[in-house]
Amino acid sequence: MARALIVIDVQKDYFEGGSLPLWNVNEIEQRIADTIKRSRDRGDKIILVRHISKSPTGLFAQGSVGSEISPLILSVAEDAPVVVKHVADALQDTDLLSHLGECDELLLCGMMTQNCVAFTALSRSADRFRILVASELCTAPSEIVHKIALNALASKVELVEQP
Repeated sequence: MARALIVIDVQKDYFEGGSLPLWNVNEIEQRIADTIKRSRDRGDKIILVRHISKSPTGLFAQGSVGSEISPLILSVAEDAPVVVKHVADALQDTDLLSHLGECDELLLCGMMTQNCVAFTALSRSADRFRILVASELCTAPSEIVHKIALNALASKVELVEQP
């Protein structure tokens, strides 16, 4: 089974000083960085996703510092492709599928659990893949929102703790 690790929206706007700081974001960022290293050692594809807003200002505005992917994630992901999206679903109107090759399993992680992670996991474009959501590698505006989103996702996709 060929797997791709899809790292969704680990962008500066979600960190302290950004437009929308998330719960436990620094710990999640480090866990994702560690997982990227392990995934690369296993031979998994690594693909980063970056949300760019169509609005000229605010969260993820094109060209803003907040729209940039976390430097830690970029440093460990090395030459991983970056897929740009403009909506929550990372598969909708993007070139993500073109990067997956022979992959039949997608391991999703990132930000935000209740939005971009959930919409990507439930995307109709993902129907041909085995979808796994790494529950300990996602975050949301608060712990309770994160847990509610995971609870809802658990009825539709497989949740994994230590990928």
